[in-house]
Amino acid sequence: MIHVLDPTNEMKAAGIAQAARPSSLAGKTVGFISNGKEGTKAYFGHLDRMLREELGVAEVVWRTKSNYSAPADAHIVAEINNWHAVVTGVGD
Repeated sequence: MIHVLDPTNEMKAAGIAQAARPSSLAGKTVGFISNGKEGTKAYFGHLDRMLREELGVAEVVWRTKSNYSAPADAHIVAEINNWHAVVTGVGD
């Protein structure tokens, strides 16, 4: 007899609501949070240009975590309330 186990966890965190999505990014501020690896630089650079030129984003704020494998630093998390949207990236 073979037993097949499914290791996935389909439980959802209770009490966490998704953030409201802006109807437009024109004139807004977008924050980038990088894990600090080399691969995010070119991607974020291209995305920065696209957001400004094609969607009218007013400002793009770049932040880099101090440790690529840890959560974002407290001072970065504190800034998120000043941004209208956030992009995080892994440069692997």
